[in-house]
Amino acid sequence: MSNSPQSATQPTPPKGAGKAEAQALAALFAELFSSSGAAKYGLEPGDWVRVLAGVGAKYLPPDAGPEQAFELYRNLRVEELALARGCAAGNEAAWQDFLLRYREKLYDAAGAIAREDSAARELADSLYADLYGTATRDGERVSKLNFYRGRGSLEGWLRTVLAQEYVNRYRRGKRLVSLEEKEEAGAQFAASAPEAAAPVDARLEAATDQALASLAAEDRFILAAYFLDQRTLAEVAQTLGVHESTISRKLGKITAGLRKQILSGLRRRGMSKRQAEEALEADVRDLAVDIRARLQETAAPTFSGKKTFSSKKEAR
Repeated sequence: MSNSPQSATQPTPPKGAGKAEAQALAALFAELFSSSGAAKYGLEPGDWVRVLAGVGAKYLPPDAGPEQAFELYRNLRVEELALARGCAAGNEAAWQDFLLRYREKLYDAAGAIAREDSAARELADSLYADLYGTATRDGERVSKLNFYRGRGSLEGWLRTVLAQEYVNRYRRGKRLVSLEEKEEAGAQFAASAPEAAAPVDARLEAATDQALASLAAEDRFILAAYFLDQRTLAEVAQTLGVHESTISRKLGKITAGLRKQILSGLRRRGMSKRQAEEALEADVRDLAVDIRARLQETAAPTFSGKKTFSSKKEAR
């Protein structure tokens, strides 16, 4: 395959784009390929088109126009995106650059989270294994770096993944201790019959799923830690190494934006403004959407109540 971006598979233009917009998008992809340095990490122009197309498929709504698409692609951190995808593909030059730039930063971040040297090293090393891709699927390496999509800094994304892994380890250990204590006390673990859920409009499920999917990794972590894991603002702030007020502001911005996206999604799906507002009174636990998978936690929030996506509590 030629290394010229013009020879790559052409990107699929957004809905409503004419010939001029399609050509402009192809030119933009070629420009971003050149400025990203993707070639030195073994990426071909066709690979790059597929990477950017994947970003667009995740973050652009179905009815997105050319301007919205151009804005998304122009704001990507393409150098870091190219580095991440080169590493995910096992490129040696990419890994050398990655270790040079991020190795010490990751160990420092792990130390700030774990507060103990051996635990911090174990945490950071386990992340390296996931980033490198020690597991395989269908004969191909599975690297977490494929989930970085360039919307924020790679360093910030790595810190978020590190913090999430720390929380997951803590929760696994906590559940294990709790189970052992209950077993020692002779507790019986009988399954309770699930309550019948009221039917939920499929449009709410679709709009919610789309809005959650559009969230950046750090935003998903903050929502999951606060709403699903019931962690305090101070605890979330300590995990991410920022001030509590920063998390409070972020949480308010994220929840307001998420609510706005869901309302907009419902309106696009044919609901009136009043119907959309009423739909948000539904309990997330009644939705078919896998909130746990979207936010990588196990508890379930509601759209109404003490801690909800539409609540004002986070603005305290």
